[in-house]
Parts: sequence; C-alpha cells; structure tokens
Amino acid sequence: MAVRNVSSGEDVKRRIVEEISNARLHVLALNLSSMESVRKFAKEFEAMSLPLNILINNAGVMACPYELSADGIEMQFATNHIGHFLLTKLLLDKMKQTALASGIEGRIVNVSSSVHSYTYRGGIRLDAVNDKSGYDSWSAYGQSKLSNILHAKELARHLQEEGVPITVNALHPGAIRTALQRHSRVVTLVHSFTSFLWKSVPQGAATTCFLALHPSVKGVSGKYFVDSKEAKPSAYAEDPKLAKSLWELSEKIIGTP
Repeated sequence: MAVRNVSSGEDVKRRIVEEISNARLHVLALNLSSMESVRKFAKEFEAMSLPLNILINNAGVMACPYELSADGIEMQFATNHIGHFLLTKLLLDKMKQTALASGIEGRIVNVSSSVHSYTYRGGIRLDAVNDKSGYDSWSAYGQSKLSNILHAKELARHLQEEGVPITVNALHPGAIRTALQRHSRVVTLVHSFTSFLWKSVPQGAATTCFLALHPSVKGVSGKYFVDSKEAKPSAYAEDPKLAKSLWELSEKIIGTP
C-alpha cells in the first residue's frame, strides 16, 4: 500500500490482517504531489523484488485553493495526474516483466470522476496549467480527472501497439463521502441533504475492484466505466489529439526519470 501517512496506513494494515489473517501487506510512503517522493517510492518498491500485477491510481485532492506543489505544478494537476503519470511510468517495466513471466494480464486502473466533464474550455489548459490567472478550483479538479481518462486511453494505445498484455482503464467511483471533500463547503452542504444517495466506501470501491480483477474485462483497455459498466465519457475525454498533447506535456514536466 502506497500511502501519504504511514501511521494511518499501518492502522489500515492491522485492520485488514485482523479480518484476513493470511494477508501479506507492505506499507510504503508516497506523496504524489512530489516527484521526488514518487521516484523514492518506485526505487523502494523495486528493491523489494516483488511482482506487480495490478496498479490502482486512486489518490487525489479535490477543489482545493490555488497552490503550487514543491515542483512548481498546480497542486491538483500535480497530485491527481502528474504523480500518477510518473508513478505508472516508473513501474511499467516491472508490470511488463510480471505479465510476461506469469502469463497473467496486468491491469492499470485510473480512478477518475464524472466531474471530468466540468473542466476548462478546451479540456486541458496545456499552455497555462500552472497559471493562477483564471484558476477555478472545480475546473482544475475536472481538468485533473479528465487527465486520468486521457492518460488511460493514451497509455492503452501505446501498450496495444507494443503488444504488451497490460490493460488500462478509467472509472467514476460514484459519490462517496471521504476526506477528499475537505476543501469543499458545497459538497459538505449537499451531503447533509442527500446522504441517502451517497455510496459507502465498499460500494464506491466496487468498480475499481471490478476493473482490477473481473475476468469479464480481460483484454478490455482504454475504456471508461461507471457502476462496473462501460460508459461514454465527455467529448474531451475521447479526443486523441488532446490525449497525445497531454502525454507530451506530462513527459516534459517529469523530465528524465
């Protein structure tokens, strides 16, 4: 488990082991807003000599005030997209090795959101992604979630061209009340009146687990899912030129691993 707070991660590990006594878990520190932290995590994981069958890119921040990461990247874009983009890139060789050695398809799952539709005009502010001018917390969140889908689609295309047995898909988990909404008073207010419509954490994790494990999606790649069913994302999310441009921007930002 890659976690920002190791102490909290260890607590979760203990609870899992209490329920599943034969579970073998490792807790490693990872701050996705920091490329240094991502690279450190990847090196630590590589040193453990473990196989890697499934990667779930799930961490994030939501609708936070304008802020730059330690790397000078707008915080939501840094945490929700760039961190996952770099992490996936650094772990991809291990996933390829595992898939080829085991004969079992590898799976990468990007947890996006239906809010990917509520982004800036043009989808991604390619030339102004870090600019404070024109910043809107919800549009920035939508932009980062759109990036999760575009990343999944473009990576899926690359892997298919290489003939690598690894699939990549994105999903909307549904409305789940978690600490992710700590920056949004609007979400807190809405939840107080509509709590009966919100999903529990297990319900919210269902589509993620479905894409990671279910045999019915074997070979399915580059798709977007809602409630464990393939769904149609926004027009921006299906724009191959935008996906390629985002990929090129992301590669430029992360530089040489």
